[in-house]
Amino acid sequence: MVTACASNSVSLNEAPVTASSQDYNYLVGPGDTLNIIVWRNPELSLSVPVRPDGKVSTPLVDELVAQGKTSIEIAREVETELGKFVRDPVVTVIVTSFVGPYSEQIRVIGEAAKPQALPYKQKMTVLDVMIAVGGLTDFADGNAASITRASEGGKRYSVRLKDLLKRGDISANVEMRPGDILTIPQGWF
Repeated sequence: MVTACASNSVSLNEAPVTASSQDYNYLVGPGDTLNIIVWRNPELSLSVPVRPDGKVSTPLVDELVAQGKTSIEIAREVETELGKFVRDPVVTVIVTSFVGPYSEQIRVIGEAAKPQALPYKQKMTVLDVMIAVGGLTDFADGNAASITRASEGGKRYSVRLKDLLKRGDISANVEMRPGDILTIPQGWF
């Protein structure tokens, strides 16, 4: 019976230790909060949430798509819109609450203590993810876990969560990429 189970398993390559790129820029997503500051115009400055449709509204700017853009891109667009009403506006946009676009969130499914989607952060590792989700359940087969990497067309990699969390094997700690899905299967015992 054990032989039959082993022959049906899929062999995956182990996840590469480093995965992030140095040129990563945070993209704004629904649920983020933006602090929009218009220099010398405090009445136009405010903190605003990004709506579920990815847009924001500010005084004199009815709707502006913020989702999928950097804070600098949003600031330049707000300047363009405000330029119709204010002479030479100077705008700074600061992201103060981070969720990020859905396509970049790290999703943890299966036998995590608290399965959830997490905002991606540069240099985030699988250990950071496991701390955020509260570790493994008692029924998890941590060393059979896998990462599905959206940025590589859905390629799957194996990760050794049990070795990392229970044995302290830091060599099992790998970097995450935006959009990764960490799947933790249930073990037999």
